[in-house]
Amino acid sequence: MTDPKAKILVVDDEEKNVKLMEAILLPRGYTIVTAFNGGEALEKVNDESPDLILLDVMMPVMNGFDVCKELKDDVDTQLIPIVIMTALGDINDRVKGIEAGADDFLTKPVNREELLARIQTSLRLKKTVERKVDKLRGAQDYLARFVPQSVKQQIEENPEAPQLEKSDQDMSALFVDVSGYTKLSEDMRQTADFVVEKYFSRFLDCIHAHEGDVTETSGDGLMVIFPGAAPEKHAVEATKAALEILQRTDDLNEQLNGIFEPISVHIGINSGVALLGPTKLEGTSGARWTYTALGPVINLAARIAGIAQGGTILVGPETARRIEREFSTREIGKKQLKNVRDEVMVYQVVGTAEDGMVST
Repeated sequence: MTDPKAKILVVDDEEKNVKLMEAILLPRGYTIVTAFNGGEALEKVNDESPDLILLDVMMPVMNGFDVCKELKDDVDTQLIPIVIMTALGDINDRVKGIEAGADDFLTKPVNREELLARIQTSLRLKKTVERKVDKLRGAQDYLARFVPQSVKQQIEENPEAPQLEKSDQDMSALFVDVSGYTKLSEDMRQTADFVVEKYFSRFLDCIHAHEGDVTETSGDGLMVIFPGAAPEKHAVEATKAALEILQRTDDLNEQLNGIFEPISVHIGINSGVALLGPTKLEGTSGARWTYTALGPVINLAARIAGIAQGGTILVGPETARRIEREFSTREIGKKQLKNVRDEVMVYQVVGTAEDGMVST
């Protein structure tokens, strides 16, 4: 059965052959676009987005095999069915067509019934493939929600992505937690997770804007990493993101005033070298992969966040050193943190350098 919406590009350097194709196909409801050489054919594909191409072989400018290969090598056009039409009966020409990626062949002079049958079959197969591709893309988009932005970019640039293997990288790690989450969940019960998710969603844009990636989530917190080749830069970006998170929390508290109780978040940041990459957790029921950072630098960031008060940003000594040109900090003293052997000097971010405050 003819699809009246199907658009067919007919490519042939002889006008009489083009007219013959039009005489057969137009009465069947097909829309016909024409080209008279290989170069023009490529232009028409870009301009018209045909559903199928009937392609002659022997043409000026560019022969049909080269046109076919170029279209099949392009991810944007490789799913368009190409039926090569040739008067040449040599098996070598069919081999060339197959190597170029042709989907089907017709021998000139073209038989009307065979032409219509091959077109219908090719269009039907195209629709089947498109449905499967759409389904795969839908699944890919859904799974992509669970993958850090930087990982998605690396895979898009190189599907093999050797750089995704575990490696030591300098980074800043940020932990943001909801203050008093246990009491919040008891008071709000069913709505607590909904409210926290709403706040965290607001944080996501500013995290990405400062080149951070959320690698772990829990009911009341986020772990964010800021990797990069410039140590001072990613520490500064992490601190900027932290300040914006506090501001967005205040803004959302004001917007939701009278609907939900206001919440407060506290943040800890630490910088240094950590092991970044995929981690495989395997049990008898199967395996689960995560992409995260591990090591003392990350653990210290989490512990620093754990002692922060609501509405404050605490940083480790290395982060404080890296951000001193742009932010003012103050010492809050040496702290003995859980699972950390030595006492650690902890600093609070109190403003930007322009505020006129100095580190102490």
